[in-house]
This record gives sequence, structure tokens and C-alpha cells, in this order.
Amino acid sequence: MARKSSFVKQAMACSACLVLVLYAAYFTTFLRPASSPPPLDIRDGVVVGSTITLSANRIKVFMYNLPRQFTGGIIEEFARARGSTDVSKSWYPGHQHMGEWHLFADLNRTDEDRVGSPVVRVADPDEAELFYVPFFSSLSLLVNVNRRLAVADDQVYSDDKMQDELVQWLEQQEYWRRNNGRDHVIAAGDPNALNRVMDRVKNSVLLLSDFGRVRPDQGSLIKDVIVPYAHRINPYKGEIGVKKRNTLLLFMGNRYRKDANRAMHTSKFCLNPAGDTPSACRLFDAIVSLCVPVIVSDSIELPFEDVIDYRKVAIFVRTKDSLQPGYLTNLLRGVSTERILEFQKELKQVYLTTLLMTSLRRSSSSDPSRMKLLCFAC
Repeated sequence: MARKSSFVKQAMACSACLVLVLYAAYFTTFLRPASSPPPLDIRDGVVVGSTITLSANRIKVFMYNLPRQFTGGIIEEFARARGSTDVSKSWYPGHQHMGEWHLFADLNRTDEDRVGSPVVRVADPDEAELFYVPFFSSLSLLVNVNRRLAVADDQVYSDDKMQDELVQWLEQQEYWRRNNGRDHVIAAGDPNALNRVMDRVKNSVLLLSDFGRVRPDQGSLIKDVIVPYAHRINPYKGEIGVKKRNTLLLFMGNRYRKDANRAMHTSKFCLNPAGDTPSACRLFDAIVSLCVPVIVSDSIELPFEDVIDYRKVAIFVRTKDSLQPGYLTNLLRGVSTERILEFQKELKQVYLTTLLMTSLRRSSSSDPSRMKLLCFAC
């Protein structure tokens, strides 16, 4: 599945560090529905009121204070394009690639609010091991519903122009030029994010949903990290079991369908074929619904495969086998109730483990009973 290519050792080290960093800081993204988070006061790319303190034995990350047009400015442009008359009150909107927001917000927390995090934000770039570029690349794609209009009208927000201006800004920075961006981290969750400038940022550690739209010389598991989508379905609150799951196999093609929550919560298995790229948001909807994913995608890369054993939480089917009449239904009818319960138990464990990591970052308490309470209250 993985595509390999040769990159400098420094990029390999960055990628290895990021697996630890992102498992704690980013994987929690799919725990919560992709609804709009509470607004933060963003000025000049920094959340007002945040403090920066140092801590030993953690990965030191310097987050650029980007010009506001690349962060809060994009949020305001999104609101303005949808008729807002007071963009100063707008906040980052919910969507399936909003992990870029959660990383930005997490790095803007006070050090006291980030207990358990493996990273510390540093104020001095000379101390940094990694440089985070908090450009909202996925949201930038969504600003204009009509992208052709943006190309034809200079007065309309242009994602292409924003990409060009970002790279022009980066190429003027001393620390980018020092290693040609190899120790920099950029989120590009949407498959089309940064498509115009990908060749100019390809040395960086890219946070991708999959490798579907990047060439082998642009993206690789040697240097990049596969990150999860934000789920759109409410987490299942009941106990594991099959009595209330009367549907054998569900395919949810439209995530905005009104009965989507109920449908996924009452199905034993959820079909997860490849979308327009190898991955799709519906996989993470299935995980939080405790609906056993049936993954039909021969080239899929999953988030943090070296940490999570997906064979315990999903069934993998080759595309050519899935096309045979009756193959899927016969396969799934042959799965025993006991095996389904094992799948659900593992799915719930993945969910609760990441909830616990979220609670650790929200509380400075080290009391185990308090941690358990926070785990279920997130």
C-alpha cells in the first residue's frame, strides 16, 4: 500500500516525531462531530491571551505568526461569502478536514492547559525542532462555492492566489530557506489543498488524508503523516451489542441525510469503499458509531497504522472480491455475534482511549478517578 521514496534523514526524524505528536494532538479531531468550535480571538495569527512556556523532554515546536490573511482572514472570508454582515463575530466552521483548526487551537493553549501533550510551543525559533505553518489550507478551498468565479473576478476570494502568497511569504523566511522547508509541517487534509503549490512545499512534512492526489515525489510515508477526518455522526452512547442493530450492512453515501445517525447506530456493518480518493469521512463516522467498518479500498493508508491495529476494528475486502455478486452479504452473514462484539469492543476502546487523551490535555489533575470521569464527560 505504502509508496516509498528517498528523503533526507532529517525529514524521516520529523515524521517519526509527528506520529507521537499527532496521535495525542490530532487524532482526537475525529472524536467530536465536525461542528463549529467556539470562537477564539485571533490577531495576527495568534490567539489573544495565550502564553508560551517551556517544558523539558518534549518536542519543541515553533508556530509561525502568519499574516492574518492566512488564518483568521480566511475564516472571515468564508463568513462574508455566505452573507455575514459582521465577520468579526465569525468562527472556524465545521467540516470534515477541520483538524487544521484543532492543531492551531491546541498550540495556542497555555502550557498549563496542555498537560500530557508531547509537544511544547517555543517562542524562539532557534530552539525549535519542528516549525508549524498554521495555514487553513482546507478551509481556503471552501470559501467560494463557485471557484470559477474566483478565477474570473479579481474582487472575489481566490484560493489559488492565497496559496501563491503563502509560499512567497515562506520562501522569505530564514528558517524555511535553511533546510528548504524539510523541518516544517503543513496541514493539507483536503485532497485538493495546496494543489497549486505542492511542488514548492513537497519537502515539508505534509499532514494528508491520503496520497490519492499527490505524486510519489510529492508525498510519502517516509516523511508525511496520514491524519483522520473529523466525523459528522454523533458518537454512539449505548452499550456494545447487536439486538438493536437490525441492518446487516449500511452504505451512507450522503452524510447530511437526516436519519444518518440512527441508520449507523442500528447497523452491524458499515460499507467504506474508496471515495474520489482512497479514503473517506464515512470510515470515522463508522468508528464512533461502533458500526464495524467494511473497508473496500486497495490503496488506502490509515491514520497511525503503527499504533492502531485496524484488523481488530475493521474488515478489509479486496475491490475485485467485493464486485462478485453476493460476496459481501455471504461474508458478513458468516461473521458470528461473538466476533461482532469483539469488533465493537475494540472500536469503543479506540474511541475511549482518544477521549482520555483529550481529557488529559483539559485537566491538570492526576487523580485516576478524575481522569476516568473526564473521559466520559468530554
